[in-house]
Amino acid sequence: MRVRASQILKARKIWLLPVAIAAVFVALMSAIYIGSVVDPTAHLHELPVMVVNQDTGATVQGQRVDIGTSLVSALEGSSAVTDRLRLRTVTMQRAKATMNRGGAYATLVIPATLSQSVLVAAGQSRTNGVPAKATVELLENQRLGSLGTGLAAGVLTPAIAQISPQIGTKVAKLATPAAAGNPVAAATLADPIAMTSTQFEPLPAHSALGLSAFYVALLAIMGGFVGATLINSSIDSALGYGATELGPHWRQRRPVAINRRQTLLVKWAAATVAAPVLTGVLMVIAITALHMYAPDWLLLWGLCAFASLMIAFGTLTLLAIVGSLGQLLAMILLVYLSLASSGGTVPIQALPGFFQAFAHVEPLRQVLGGTRAVMYFGAQGDAGLTHSLIMIACELAFWALLGLVVTRFYDRRGLYRLTPDLWAFINHTIDQRVADVQAGDRAAAAPSGHVVGADVGSAAS
Repeated sequence: MRVRASQILKARKIWLLPVAIAAVFVALMSAIYIGSVVDPTAHLHELPVMVVNQDTGATVQGQRVDIGTSLVSALEGSSAVTDRLRLRTVTMQRAKATMNRGGAYATLVIPATLSQSVLVAAGQSRTNGVPAKATVELLENQRLGSLGTGLAAGVLTPAIAQISPQIGTKVAKLATPAAAGNPVAAATLADPIAMTSTQFEPLPAHSALGLSAFYVALLAIMGGFVGATLINSSIDSALGYGATELGPHWRQRRPVAINRRQTLLVKWAAATVAAPVLTGVLMVIAITALHMYAPDWLLLWGLCAFASLMIAFGTLTLLAIVGSLGQLLAMILLVYLSLASSGGTVPIQALPGFFQAFAHVEPLRQVLGGTRAVMYFGAQGDAGLTHSLIMIACELAFWALLGLVVTRFYDRRGLYRLTPDLWAFINHTIDQRVADVQAGDRAAAAPSGHVVGADVGSAAS
């Protein structure tokens, strides 16, 4: 063993190729991660927000005043709002039902007394139960993530701040002489409407401020990927198609005469056993040890195991199709791109168009919809659970079909991992080596004298 490292490094292809592959991989990761989150406000489009207009209006000097309707019309007519938010005017009952199944990030509630409160500043008499300050309320659905509700508030706050003085100017025409000469009333009429924010159905403790569902889904995905890569290398080593190296010890087993499809079936079977075990460990650590909020842990475990199995099937299929580069492809397609387009931290509606398109098929998005439904929305099917299960099943079937078709094609074309000639040569070499070792062991164990000579003579003959 006299080859020096400097001699190897002179062959630049040996070390330049992995460096180039790593550079391309890091470039993709950077583009995916940073590109998806660098400017969510600029990419915000169609974020679902509802409006509940309960304002009953008022009549002053023979004129009908309906501030609530004017506010809604102004919001719907503002391109700064409609270009970013998808506003829907609904009843309060409908709004609560929609938010309770994860259908909206927030609801703007216009109270019944809005018009009367504005008219108080104009000098009109104040009746019982009418607040002195006109205020609208933004109910934030934190179960869909704080960034999404923050984006909704970030659009509506400046919009209402711009609309409020316009409404105040119109109402000022109805002000009484006493109110018109009152500096306090004039200041109030200059900006009569304020907005406050309140959490709708606040999240329970130990829910990571609405991110626990995202992290559970991410860990289920990672469990499937990590489990698949370990299963792939372990079974390849056991079948003689890869070496086992532990510390200073290196071992190469005799290769088994097995084709690509049967090898993939063995790995899939191992993944089927591993998926519930790995996600079970996740549940034990998260729920039992760390007390994470999970009201229906058994259903959550089943969903995560199903998702983890799908990722494992996909990873093993890619490894079977393209070899060791399949691990990099799986990391890009099933982990990194999936993470960037999941909507777990940045809402789908705030992602660039490229990521929005991929979000419809990327696995983490599908799994996250299910974990949110189970953990925050009472495991309702229309809150995302049904869609999640259907999509995971479809993607599992896709990877299984792809793996079976491609490995079958490889086997029929005779594209074995080891060609028959090479397989026979390796087995012959191993048999010869085993025979040599056994002969050496017998020679070392035999006493000196005629026995060794007889063996040598017999071998020579």
